[in-house]
Amino acid sequence: MWGTQDIGIDLGTASVLVYVKGRGIVLREPSVVAVDERTGRTLAVGEEARRMLGRTPGTIKAIRPLRDGVISDYHVTETMLRYFLDKVVGKKFFFKPRVVVCVPSGVTEVEKRSVIEATEDAGAREVDLIEEPIAAAIGAGIDISRPYGSMIVDIGGGTTDIAVISLNSTVVSSSIKLAGDKFDEAIIRYMRKKHNLLIGERTAEDLKINIGAAFPRKETIFMEVTGRNLVSGLPKTVNVGSDEMIEALDEPVQAVLEAVHDVLERTPPEISSDIFDRGIVMTGGGSLLYGLDMRIQQYTRVPCFVAEDAVSCVAIGTGKALENIDALKKHNALFTTSRRGSHQRNI
Repeated sequence: MWGTQDIGIDLGTASVLVYVKGRGIVLREPSVVAVDERTGRTLAVGEEARRMLGRTPGTIKAIRPLRDGVISDYHVTETMLRYFLDKVVGKKFFFKPRVVVCVPSGVTEVEKRSVIEATEDAGAREVDLIEEPIAAAIGAGIDISRPYGSMIVDIGGGTTDIAVISLNSTVVSSSIKLAGDKFDEAIIRYMRKKHNLLIGERTAEDLKINIGAAFPRKETIFMEVTGRNLVSGLPKTVNVGSDEMIEALDEPVQAVLEAVHDVLERTPPEISSDIFDRGIVMTGGGSLLYGLDMRIQQYTRVPCFVAEDAVSCVAIGTGKALENIDALKKHNALFTTSRRGSHQRNI
């Protein structure tokens, strides 16, 4: 039996969202851990650690333990998960929680095992994995059990997952390691090249959120940005317009468009008809980039819209998977492995 401490985790490159059955989303924090390199001691996790990014002395390192949607630092990921589980269910919980964790659709068997082991080491009793597009579709309110096709484009921090889903299963899918982080990197490169200005990740993210665009706005909006002048080495402030962001983000946006087009090309004709009638649903923080839905619609000639509460869709869907766990397992939508046994299996 599943208890009240059954948990769904959206283990994202940029942030971690935790869903507790019966309570909804109870935690939303950045995927950042601050570590003292001299002692190896964890100093801060989540929002407190994020505030240290780019501002730490030489002995303290702010680490993002997930890159491109997968674990890049196992021990730091385990520390982070343990911290978040303790925060949600308490350090002295009597029953270990059963956990469903969301992973990108393109992860390897080794990467799946790594996520499961890190979650078990952090205190979970049993771990199931669900692919991001399936979770995103459930969270967006799509009934994936019906015999018609639905298309999801989930743009997170590290990966963009694109999938066509029908009857609880993925028909066609693609996962590219290009999403919100690559948008930030493109903005940093543009500012360096166009304005001789060196800016950090947090400033680039602020630009993306406040004036970022993939399609011309009705009115150009501006934002003042301060960074280091690469010529003089001194602080410098420039005024940047939203039209410049279209130019800055053109390369990663084009890569997303081509990935969507590729999945549509591989979709069976009958399901293509369903998608044209129902439209493409966008989820994830990256889908909030102004005009990205319009660019996809213009490029594919298929209606496209952003889901309500797009940022939380994957976490909500992961949590709702707790309620339909048997049906999802029956259709191979959940992956389970026994770390203590010697086997891996799709259920």
